[in-house]
Parts: sequence; structure tokens; C-alpha cells
Amino acid sequence: KKGLKRPKKNKVTGLPKHLPGFTRCLASSIRFHGEGYQEGYEDGSSLGRIEGRQHGALRGAKIGSEIGCYQGFAFAWKHLLHSDASERDRKRKVLESLMGMIEKFPYDDPAYDKLHEDLDRIRGKFRQLCSLLNVQPDFKMSAEGSGLSF
Repeated sequence: KKGLKRPKKNKVTGLPKHLPGFTRCLASSIRFHGEGYQEGYEDGSSLGRIEGRQHGALRGAKIGSEIGCYQGFAFAWKHLLHSDASERDRKRKVLESLMGMIEKFPYDDPAYDKLHEDLDRIRGKFRQLCSLLNVQPDFKMSAEGSGLSF
């Protein structure tokens, strides 16, 4: 085995130099295609995670802001409806229901599978309460922040 020499390899492609030109070219193309694919996949995955986190944080902040406005609205009306008038019993019942739904909302579990369903129920209960109270709220999300106006 002392007489056998290893074939010299091309420094760029890593292939033996004695291969015909077309074969070396084809093998290089396949190798570089695979390496390029792998690099692109890793870069894309990394950027995708970063964009996903940013999008999730923004979406979470919007939902949190919306829920916070509903909660503030409910607390304010709870203090306004403290008398025992029978007309206000239904309003208070709906108000307590809304506050209970907000309390049970899974703020810290983004993987909760019924998050959007629960959010829609809260929105519906909020609209019901506004109808009972004869108020027309306008929840707005803007660059300056969010707000609930009447």
C-alpha cells in the first residue's frame, strides 16, 4: 500500500483532480446547491423565529390592551351600578359575567386553543353590556396607543 497515492483534490470543490471536467463541474454544482440550501434554510428559520416573536408580541399587546379597556370599563360601571334598583339587576348580572370572563382569560398561555373563541365571547358580552347601558363605545387601536371612547 506504500505505492498507492491519494489523488490530489481541488481546494474549492474537494473533488479529485483526475475526474473529467464535466463530472467535476456537476459534482461541484450538486455540492454547492446542497450547501446553499442548508445555509438558506438556517438563515430563513432564524429570521422566521425573530419575525414570529415580534408578530406575537405585537398581537399579544393588542389583545392585552383590548382586554384591559374592557376591564376598566367594567370596573367603572360596577361602581356606578351599586344601587339596588331592580332595573340595574340585569345590567349588574351581565357586568359580573363580563368581569368573570375577563378574570378567567388565559393571559399567560399563548398556546391556549380556545383563546380566540374566549376573546370573541368577551367582545360579545361587552357589546351586550353596552347595549343594556345604552352606551356606544368605540375601541380604537392606533400608533399612539389604544383607547375606548364614547
